[in-house]
Amino acid sequence: MAEETAVPGRTASGSPLAPAWLGVPANLNALESKLWAHDVDRGPGGELTVGGLGVGELAERFGTPLFVLSEDDFRARARAFKDAFDAAFADVCGGVDVYYAGKAFLCSAVAAWAADEGLRLDTCSGGELAVAAKAGLPGESLGLHGNNKSDAEIERALDLGVGRIVVDSLDELERVAAIAAARADADPERREVRAKVMLRLTPGVHAHTHEFIATAHEDQKFGLSMAPGTASAEFQAEVAEESGPEAAVVASAAEEAVAAAAGHDSIELLGLHCHIGSQIFEPEGFEVAAVKLLTFLAAMRSAYDVALPELDLGGGHGIAYTPADTPRPAAEIAEVLAAVVRSTCAELKITPPRISIEPGRAIVGSTTFTLYRAGTVKDVVVDLPGVDGPGHGEEAAGTTATPTAVRRYLSVDGGMSDNARPVLYDADYSAVLANRASSAAAQLTRVVGKHCESGDIVVRDVYLPADAGRGDLIAVPGTGAYCWALSSNYNYLGRPGVVAVRHGSARWIVRGETEQDLLSRDMGV
Repeated sequence: MAEETAVPGRTASGSPLAPAWLGVPANLNALESKLWAHDVDRGPGGELTVGGLGVGELAERFGTPLFVLSEDDFRARARAFKDAFDAAFADVCGGVDVYYAGKAFLCSAVAAWAADEGLRLDTCSGGELAVAAKAGLPGESLGLHGNNKSDAEIERALDLGVGRIVVDSLDELERVAAIAAARADADPERREVRAKVMLRLTPGVHAHTHEFIATAHEDQKFGLSMAPGTASAEFQAEVAEESGPEAAVVASAAEEAVAAAAGHDSIELLGLHCHIGSQIFEPEGFEVAAVKLLTFLAAMRSAYDVALPELDLGGGHGIAYTPADTPRPAAEIAEVLAAVVRSTCAELKITPPRISIEPGRAIVGSTTFTLYRAGTVKDVVVDLPGVDGPGHGEEAAGTTATPTAVRRYLSVDGGMSDNARPVLYDADYSAVLANRASSAAAQLTRVVGKHCESGDIVVRDVYLPADAGRGDLIAVPGTGAYCWALSSNYNYLGRPGVVAVRHGSARWIVRGETEQDLLSRDMGV
């Protein structure tokens, strides 16, 4: 190991390369409970266990990298959201429809678990609809999202009788209406069947989150703007003719969509939808969005005599990826939202709409950890810019060396192909030595993958035991959401499988890919 030059003010146990939020753990073998499924623990010798099964056995049976999911924890978190929101909204609208956001992680087993626990399912593509159908979910319990649905996906949604199509644009609204009308014309038995539609609006609320995953501001691809003056010129001309030029100036794309939907016999307009972002810890953004949409709902009833009986407040509730994260329990989120819906509806003198929400990450994220096998360990000497050492700022006898520190790189057998979030969003994660306990000193470590990219970082900064090395198992918690879902075959690595553990038993719910799988679509020379 390279020697570190002494740095003034540096603590004996911490690294000057560590971010400010990362402290040195008092016990490297302890588990931060908020990062893990409730049935993850340390067994004899310090081996990580889930549902009583040791990670050594899991690695031997299923290989690594491996997504390890606690089915019991998934079910408990799903039920907690349903129970908490039903209780909070009981006197407001009789309860809440909770849609599990399948984009976070979806397979037929997970879809069935969500349904077992009283949840519905939100999908974003024809493929996700196919998974729902394979799981045997009834069409009325499904929703279909997406900013660019194909005609085939709209047709499939109508074939399945989905409970709602969340329309993202005026163009899409017209296509849904036309497809539904054509089906009715072609088959008299379908004449009374209309496409059930919700309108996705952008309320202009900036969630406190990463720029790339904050989705309610105006300059992005999702939704219908509520901003004044965003309606088409044609619609503004109609409004001006009927209500005067001042009304035309404030007409929005959202209002235009309501008017258009109300004019189509083939559309059943259920209500409004919004989603303000992801990985949100504070409730203020949800409160502001709820008030804006309820106010708009009341205005549309007044302007067009259109009753909009449903309001979806989206998802985006955050989880803990590191000890510095402070997620809110489902009951607290529910109580805050129920209070603002209750008071706003009373102020507007309207009947509260049926509320729905779409948690994904908040249900599945912490249920899962990724299990890796460690390989190469490399120590790199890093200059510390901005830290004055001897010879910096004034002449000093003996040396002009810039202070340095050692960054340890520990490579694992996966990487950005199974977790793209660090390279996409600079997302932070944690990690532990999983196959044993250690009494070694804490070493600031960067856990990296095996891909040919310098940005292939799994965990940017974590303290691991200094003796962690080749052959050890490393577990990264909080990988249930958007890891397998975003996985790829970069460098021709097979995507890891997902193992579900329940009551001491483990089984594949998504098989890992083999080289044969990778080559099966290669048509040869």
